[in-house]
Amino acid sequence: MSRRIIETQLQAAKTSVTVDNYFQKIMKYIPSEIIGGWIAIQGIAKNITTQNTTFLWVILVFLTILTFFYINNQTSEANKPPAIKQTLISVGAFIIWTIAIGGEPFESLSFYNSGYGVILMILYTLTIPIISLKHD
Repeated sequence: MSRRIIETQLQAAKTSVTVDNYFQKIMKYIPSEIIGGWIAIQGIAKNITTQNTTFLWVILVFLTILTFFYINNQTSEANKPPAIKQTLISVGAFIIWTIAIGGEPFESLSFYNSGYGVILMILYTLTIPIISLKHD
């Protein structure tokens, strides 16, 4: 199964793929494997040192960049332009999910409240499948 979102029957024509429904789009937008990596790294970092805020900010930036290249690679198909809009939506999903998960390094920010992160995650996750990718 390709990670590239199929929105129209024309995109699915001459292939065995079908148009993605709402839930299939959610699954393709959210980079769950990288989010899982973030959760694991947070857990490991707690056991390494208590001064891990800077380390986790660096890892977060690295994983955000990795998300862009990973999703771009996973959505690439021959004779089709890169799925940049889908890739950027997935990067946004990664960032929002990490904010919702919380913990370090976000707790080092005086204005951070995990409740707002969870609300943002819910709204983003419910909204992204209805965004049109017609030019991708």
